[in-house]
Amino acid sequence: MKRRIHISFVCFYSLVSYFHSCTAFYLPGLAPVSFCDESSAGEDCQVRINQISKKVSAATFDFCQDTKERRPSENLGQVLFGERIESSPYKFKFNEDFKCKKVCTKTYKKGARQDMAKLDFLKMGMQLNYQHHWIIDNMPVTWCYDVEDGQKYCNPGFPIGCLVTMDGRAKDACVINSEFNKKNTFYVFNHVDIKITYHSGAAEGWRGARLVAATLEPKSINTDQTNPTCEGPPMEVPVDFDNDVSILYTYSVTFSEDNSIKWASRWDYILVSMPHTNIQWFSIMNSLVIVLFLSGMVAMIMLRTLHKDIARYNQVDQEDAQEESGWKQVHGDVFRPPRKGMLLSVFLGQGTQIFIMTFITLFLACLGFLSPANRGALMTCAVVLWVLLGTPAGYVSARLYKTFGGEKWKTNVLLTALLCPGIVFADFFLMNLILWVEGSSAAIPFGTLVAILALWFGISVPLTFVGAYFGFKKAIEQPVRTNQIPRQIPEQSFFTKPIPGIVMGGILPFGCIFIQLFFILNSIWSHQMYYMFGFLFLVFIILVITCSEATILLCYFHLCAEDYHWWWRSFLTSGFTAVYLFIYGVHYFFSKLQIVGAASTILYFGYTMIMVLIFFLFTGTIGFFACFWFVNKIYSVVKVD
Repeated sequence: MKRRIHISFVCFYSLVSYFHSCTAFYLPGLAPVSFCDESSAGEDCQVRINQISKKVSAATFDFCQDTKERRPSENLGQVLFGERIESSPYKFKFNEDFKCKKVCTKTYKKGARQDMAKLDFLKMGMQLNYQHHWIIDNMPVTWCYDVEDGQKYCNPGFPIGCLVTMDGRAKDACVINSEFNKKNTFYVFNHVDIKITYHSGAAEGWRGARLVAATLEPKSINTDQTNPTCEGPPMEVPVDFDNDVSILYTYSVTFSEDNSIKWASRWDYILVSMPHTNIQWFSIMNSLVIVLFLSGMVAMIMLRTLHKDIARYNQVDQEDAQEESGWKQVHGDVFRPPRKGMLLSVFLGQGTQIFIMTFITLFLACLGFLSPANRGALMTCAVVLWVLLGTPAGYVSARLYKTFGGEKWKTNVLLTALLCPGIVFADFFLMNLILWVEGSSAAIPFGTLVAILALWFGISVPLTFVGAYFGFKKAIEQPVRTNQIPRQIPEQSFFTKPIPGIVMGGILPFGCIFIQLFFILNSIWSHQMYYMFGFLFLVFIILVITCSEATILLCYFHLCAEDYHWWWRSFLTSGFTAVYLFIYGVHYFFSKLQIVGAASTILYFGYTMIMVLIFFLFTGTIGFFACFWFVNKIYSVVKVD
């Protein structure tokens, strides 16, 4: 039985607070917001509940909606991730408790085709364990429940309902209540008890209160729809649509004061409950073992083998030393320009841009600037950095192309600025087109696409030309001259042939990241919060070292076999890690997710291909420059006639 992961093309609810600040000016998402208190006469301290849709959303559930409130503003990162926040009718005032307030009633009449379709879609969501996700004051409203070993897990979401199968087996959330026992029946969670905990500033000399926790408990209640009391048996929705179905949605709110929890540590109760830390440390230790092994191999080659080779080759009195076979024999061909040098230089320029962008983004995330509290900041930062880093992309691509002896500088600059971003944008646009056709609220508005194009062509492309202008001024000087006639490459063994070497080269780097990859994919596709940026940055450093050392090792072995075609092979050796990433993505799709429909399947693999392409350029660039440094280093210290 497949594990139920909360992936869906479903519409989720969100709570977003809009309290008037009672103290001073703050940066939104980074500084505390003071809620109004009872002494603030006339202040309208209103909470708005909003709606977001997942990136893979293809349709919208028939839940209570509010058309009066305007949608709050969203940053670029939220829009690109499909976190569209819309208004909803859940409203209440600060520090005013109430019980069983009616939201709306949804009625589905037997025989009405439209009602039947809506109810069937709701049942599908309950069967696949789709989730509501709410936020208040930029913080998720969590459902906390006890798990094994006496620990408590706080899930930033709660299911829309659950199912008891025909054989009486309670699935997913139906196990929490013994009353959910009727066979072949759905139970919809139509009531929530919301508890908001705040930190009062009265004892500390500042006015108002700050939210430090927001939890809820979902319930299924079939109550009187005229005068609801929120008491009664569970709300049953039979599998077979034999009679009219009417669902009343209600909620209760209670406030509690807890001055022991500071605003700065209000995320702790969520993060502590996530049992990922031990697994992360296991992953780090596993990766460090691989790094130490590779480092030992490289050190042995550099300090022993290469040192002896160079000392022997540089001994003038040994005439036969010059006749030795090995990497020294190909010194006159090792810097021969590669085939398709234009394409290689373009890939390396884009890879440099992605590498710098990733490094700066993760570094800022480690410092806390891109924390989960600042919604959409991670994607916004990455996009802005990518746009501003057009100059190093143009410089690297142009200088390498000049080194390869290329003369079509205009074509090189245009391909650097347009090829890879164009492929990503075309893929992204096609995926967005599917969301438009399916009517998903996760679809990116046309205006946002125009804004992205404006950033691309208005800022990134000109900066690429600026970098290329300086890059074309001077080629990289090689330590040895290249012969006019290419040297014949001897017959290679199976392990020194290009394809086996490339396939083997990506295994070790992927082994360093695959555990971290599980949490990243969960964060993207299962709407789970990702906060372990320290671990991610450490894995990033390990990945850079592993790609570099694995490529250097294989490059040395190939040069010793007198195969001097190392340019493309160094790029593809570490870049092949992206192929393993794609294979893992396919495995994750079939083993961890339950996606229904062709549209959502296409969306998943479409977005996965974007990640694979970016990762291919990123890892390939790391391997190439490591190998480039290694080859230049060893051939610059030998004497050549």
